[in-house]
Amino acid sequence: MPPILLWTLVALVGTAVIWWGSGLLERASERLSAYYRLPDIVQGAIVVAVGSSFPELSTTVISTLIHGEFELGVAAIVGSALFNILVIPALSGLASRHPLTANRDLVYKEAQFYMIAVAVLTLTFAFAAIYHPGEGSRGVITGEITPVLALIPIALYGLYLFVQYQDTLEHESNVDASDIRPGREWLRLGLSLIVIVAGVEALVQAALNFGEIFSTPSFLWGITVVAAGTSIPDAFVSIRAARHGRGITSIANVLGSNTFDLLVCIPAGVLIAGGAMVNFSVAAPMMAALTAATVALFLMMRTRMVLSRPECAVLLALYAGFIIWIGAESFGALDWVPHLPPA
Repeated sequence: MPPILLWTLVALVGTAVIWWGSGLLERASERLSAYYRLPDIVQGAIVVAVGSSFPELSTTVISTLIHGEFELGVAAIVGSALFNILVIPALSGLASRHPLTANRDLVYKEAQFYMIAVAVLTLTFAFAAIYHPGEGSRGVITGEITPVLALIPIALYGLYLFVQYQDTLEHESNVDASDIRPGREWLRLGLSLIVIVAGVEALVQAALNFGEIFSTPSFLWGITVVAAGTSIPDAFVSIRAARHGRGITSIANVLGSNTFDLLVCIPAGVLIAGGAMVNFSVAAPMMAALTAATVALFLMMRTRMVLSRPECAVLLALYAGFIIWIGAESFGALDWVPHLPPA
């Protein structure tokens, strides 16, 4: 079998394994949320979001610890965040029988807190380049993210959890949880995490081999193939919630998942490895693209608190434009951003 077909098959199998494991994880997360009587927005923004973000966390840890490819892990996180922001709300809106609705709590708390998360992670990268500069090639700005710097985004996520905790204090649930056995659900959740790790390792291996086959940096395949594969759980969770008329949970899952990805998944790789080098010359343009995508979603949700079908089409077009641009940069057809892709 030709290598390209072999690793394409590995990527597809890895994605399918992640999808199956994420189904187990989603069921366990939802039933545990019902058992502990959490409000919808907390369920979507924390419990389901963190659970469906476990593939991204695994990607960063595996890429850094096993393969020494921290940049691949960061590319996968940023690519996954862009996929979540642009593609998942669009698909959820198109799959829903009615326009996808939001509320002020979602727009002014979740969306704006996520914007703060993007800014804080960018500042963390900048601090690494300023206070711990690396010795990159001419014109390339690099820096080491130390464990101390990695604690900055993690501390912000702690604040996020505190804000969400305040919402649970006034919430009263009417859900009947008498048939839920928490012990069994925790075991199911543990099994799902093991399955997801296996699927993520397959995707990472595929990305590394695609890079060798096409003589391109693994960055390109991390931000496309691995990112899309690890975002499958978020997509299924959000689309299913939208089809059942739970638009708030659908969008809250996306924003909460991205907040966890940026503030926990990337720093986790740094803490486990004891430090990691970041190419700020590449990270800054990628964070700029993520900021632009976030602003686009925010503006569309803010109009009458509804994400209409034409707006969903615009989001998909923006993602397609990003993929075409990053592909053209990687294969040398464009050179709008110096040092992209990274050497």
